[in-house]
Order: sequence, then structure tokens, then C-alpha cells
Amino acid sequence: MVQGNEKNPALVLFGATVRRLRKERGNSQETFGDLCGIDRSYMGGIERGEHNLALINILKIIVALQMKPSEFFKHLDDTD
Repeated sequence: MVQGNEKNPALVLFGATVRRLRKERGNSQETFGDLCGIDRSYMGGIERGEHNLALINILKIIVALQMKPSEFFKHLDDTD
């Protein structure tokens, strides 16, 4: 169980994956946030593992990355 100021490892992993894939595509946080329809500062929080996202926002991110959901989540499996 995550307590206090500790970040949930799953959220940190998700955010790090989003950041890596965003950078691989050459997008700034601001540009990527615009593509997703998500504010840049909120996107920064996502990438730092500070936000537990709604499914709709996860799907917006995956669409902006031009990936299928299964392809995106495979990247989470590959970090082991």
C-alpha cells in the first residue's frame, strides 16, 4: 500500500512510459498535451506518476501516440 507522499509504482511506470514514447516521437510536453487535449501541467503530473488517470484520458494519450491500446500496454510489460 502506498502511503503519504509515496507515488504509486504503477502510476510512475505509466508516466515514465508516456514520457519515453512522447520523446521518441519528438513531441514537447506542451505539443503532446495539445494533441491529447490535456493541459501541459497536468501532463507533467502524469509523466511524474502524480495522477491516477481516468480511462478516457489514457485512451486520449494512446491515440495521440498513434498506437493501439494493446501495443501501448506491451511497453509496460517490457520494463520488467
